[in-house]
Amino acid sequence: MASSVTKEISYEDLKALVGKSQNLFLVDVRSKEELEKGHIPGSVHIPVDTVEAALSMEPEAFKAKYGVTKPTVDAPELVFHCHMGKRGGMATNKAYELGYVNARNYAGAYKEWSEKEGK
Repeated sequence: MASSVTKEISYEDLKALVGKSQNLFLVDVRSKEELEKGHIPGSVHIPVDTVEAALSMEPEAFKAKYGVTKPTVDAPELVFHCHMGKRGGMATNKAYELGYVNARNYAGAYKEWSEKEGK
């Protein structure tokens, strides 16, 4: 039962959180090759096809694999992004299905971020 209502976050709202919010958990769901061309500071790389497995892991296993503390289901600032927006939306919907009530997709994605950041 995939929800067609994906909550989104704008560039401006995300920019306000990056590097400033203790709560931001930003997930980059792109491929490793895409990631090597640049990324949003502080993002955690979890490829889209592994998001469900990652968010289903025990917290200890998640930390061992990704080097960060697993977000709680009520994490206030859980944001997914890809390069153009589609995979980020898929990952956000998957997170919702797993109970992550505040998951949002950065629909502008890395394409918009890199254009606005001039990188």
